Amino acid sequence: MDSYDVIVIGTSQGGRLFPLELAQAGKRVALVERDQLGGACVNTGCTPTKTMVASARLAHLARRGAEFGVRAGAVSVDLAAVRERKRAMVAGARENYASRLVRDGLDLIAGEAHFTGPHTVGVTLNAGGTRQLTAPVIVVDTGARPRPLTITGADGVPVLDSTTVMELDRAPEHLIVLGGGYIGLEFGQMFRRFGSEVTIVQRGPRLLGQEDDDVSDEVAAILRDEGITVLTSATPVGVERAGDGVRLSVRTADGTRQIEGSHLLSAIGRVPNTEALTVEAAGIRLDERGCVAVDEHLQTSVPGVYAMGDVRGGPAFTHTSYDDYRTLRADLIDGRKRSVRDRVVPYAVFIDPQLGRVGLSEREARARGRAIRVVKLPMGAVVRAIETGETRGFMKAVLDAGTGEILGAAVLGVEGGELVSIIQVAMLGGLTGADMADAIFTHPLLAEGLNSLFAA
Repeated sequence: MDSYDVIVIGTSQGGRLFPLELAQAGKRVALVERDQLGGACVNTGCTPTKTMVASARLAHLARRGAEFGVRAGAVSVDLAAVRERKRAMVAGARENYASRLVRDGLDLIAGEAHFTGPHTVGVTLNAGGTRQLTAPVIVVDTGARPRPLTITGADGVPVLDSTTVMELDRAPEHLIVLGGGYIGLEFGQMFRRFGSEVTIVQRGPRLLGQEDDDVSDEVAAILRDEGITVLTSATPVGVERAGDGVRLSVRTADGTRQIEGSHLLSAIGRVPNTEALTVEAAGIRLDERGCVAVDEHLQTSVPGVYAMGDVRGGPAFTHTSYDDYRTLRADLIDGRKRSVRDRVVPYAVFIDPQLGRVGLSEREARARGRAIRVVKLPMGAVVRAIETGETRGFMKAVLDAGTGEILGAAVLGVEGGELVSIIQVAMLGGLTGADMADAIFTHPLLAEGLNSLFAA
């Protein structure tokens, strides 16, 4: 039994930084990783997908060249080259991280970990054999993976997920996307711009069901304007082979319909990577979704055992995992308590134009009984958006009707994620809508539109 001060299982955004700081603080640390050094963000999430989104946007802009007086000829996409650029980005990010792990006190163990007791871990080594580890502090950071498709016939046809779809070397003739969340929409628009026919099938009545109706409706209109078929209130019930492609059966209010495509992408959510951990051996409680249950300080039901990142549920974003790391760093290195309760978590959906969101939506504010004022501005009223030909979408903010406090915002527009970050900083600083209306922003930046939004 090898003894350590801390064992960290997994290397996501939080888990890849925390062991380094623990070692710097003089701790003896075991870092266990079974296959993806750097976690989902580096290997299958943010880095590769946003790299490919950038290629898709460039193809889209090239096709629009004539609108700007630029003639570049016919546009084609070499998806194999796009894939190689993506692979190079991933390899560079992974190697950069791996080079930082050479540190005194840090023991990188390649293998799959499982609990054998509250503070003991067995590791099945990738190179063969096993190791037994123990530590008073253990951090679980094993992330999540795509939820498998379980409809009738799914085990008899090729089904792509958010990882395998990025390994295609040719654009599908017709890509059917199951799921209208941010993963499905990003890939749907991406492959439409790569030249594929795309159909998005959404079980719920709207895309991005957590958003306000006007936001999701506008997103659907933008995608349809680009030639994407969007089916809502459509439940997939079965799939079968159809020649070299697939035939999907979908139940709608008008009955069952058949959709034929060359490829099927399942983007129906993600599930936590807890299946190999044998958490029951440690007495670690899972919640109703199978995520590791934690308190506001990220401690599990077992004292001294913590969880961070996607495996614990909550918003599945890299930046929340990073904030989890800061919370554990404060507790286990700095000696001060830090809570994740009531933190303001922004996010962006990397369709084009981007959707940036922070704080309460209009629907959430009304559900809480808040007296609110909603302000809204079309991107077509923002000078910079007009100049750059990017007028789709709108800005929207939710204010307290009495105090003018900014409760939340959504920006569906060019660089919507960046614009929402400005609003988030205003919220953190306690600025009101009136303060934002009177602020001086550089002309003619997109931020200047915030004057008009909050003055509405």
